[in-house]
Amino acid sequence: MESLVLTEVIGGLGVITLNRPKALNALSLEMVRELHNVLAGWRTDEAVLGVLLKGAGRLDEHGKPHGAVHFCAGGDIRFIHQAAVTGDLSLDDFFTEEYALDHLIHTYPKPFVAWMEGITMGGGMGLAQGATWRVATESIRMAMPETRIGLFPDVAGGYFLSRCAGAIGEYLGVVGPHLHVTDALTLGLADAHAQAASLPDLLASFRQMRATSADDLLSRVKAHVEAHGLPTLPEATVTVHADQINRHFSLHTMPEIEASLQRDDSEWAQGVLRQMAGHSPLMMCVTLEQIRRARSMSLADVFRMERGMVRQCFALRKGRDSETAEGVRALVIDKDQQPKWRASSLSEVSPASVEVFFESPWPLRSHPLRDL
Repeated sequence: MESLVLTEVIGGLGVITLNRPKALNALSLEMVRELHNVLAGWRTDEAVLGVLLKGAGRLDEHGKPHGAVHFCAGGDIRFIHQAAVTGDLSLDDFFTEEYALDHLIHTYPKPFVAWMEGITMGGGMGLAQGATWRVATESIRMAMPETRIGLFPDVAGGYFLSRCAGAIGEYLGVVGPHLHVTDALTLGLADAHAQAASLPDLLASFRQMRATSADDLLSRVKAHVEAHGLPTLPEATVTVHADQINRHFSLHTMPEIEASLQRDDSEWAQGVLRQMAGHSPLMMCVTLEQIRRARSMSLADVFRMERGMVRQCFALRKGRDSETAEGVRALVIDKDQQPKWRASSLSEVSPASVEVFFESPWPLRSHPLRDL
């Protein structure tokens, strides 16, 4: 069976391909471990001057590309649900090792390029946002939609969302809207845009001429991307509403935000309320607090905070009773779209039920991410 992570070194460029296209390249524990092993080895490998990470697309019966290419849809939520329900301890390993992998990318000593096509969500954002150069293509669908499945925007979502201007990070984390290429660029979640079809030519250029240094490699990537940018960009969908976002999502609590949106009779505000209607009220409140705390925290401390938070997601109520297991059941497993949330409305969420997510289950000396 073909590996779920493919690697090749081309003219000094280490190319990693997430190779699980039928699952939209969602991350399994096996993939996380393989990615970490590859990157750890390449960190000191003189043959590798920089890294490019991309997703594989499906192939037809003749081995030719078939359908859309997606970067990474996130973590494997079917595995997460099954592990939560059965008490599988590898669930702890998954989150610890995924966060350690993401931190490795954020701190990687060589140029790291994320080539973002199609669905780039959740764990895919965790991989991409630590990259040196984040390239968005015309097909990108970017989001942090975790509150819809009873989770929060993890993988350092607190870090990169809180660094967006104003209260936009709160909006992106709580509501989880889908973003296109222009949104990714204007929000600072991508550095450049390029035509997806130009990637083979980029790789071919390294086959023809090896990069002479890490700086040369990154310069060549940037020059290629600039030369193959998209001829036109769609209009932004988020920054045009920045004033409204800041007015509503800078308020102190989620009930205040909801009430403020209800008083706003604009089509945009009513659309936001409709989006929020299916999300976990508890996890929207937790996410609001997460992003605000993360704004003044270091990257490593954000990862450690979020590792404690995700442990609480499955420890406060175990098995099928956890908010996340119920959210995944309703959205992905049974697909009834009728999650039975612990709190049915934002007004039912108590401050104490939010605060407990920020109580670390471990002292720092025994934290699974203490060495970050």
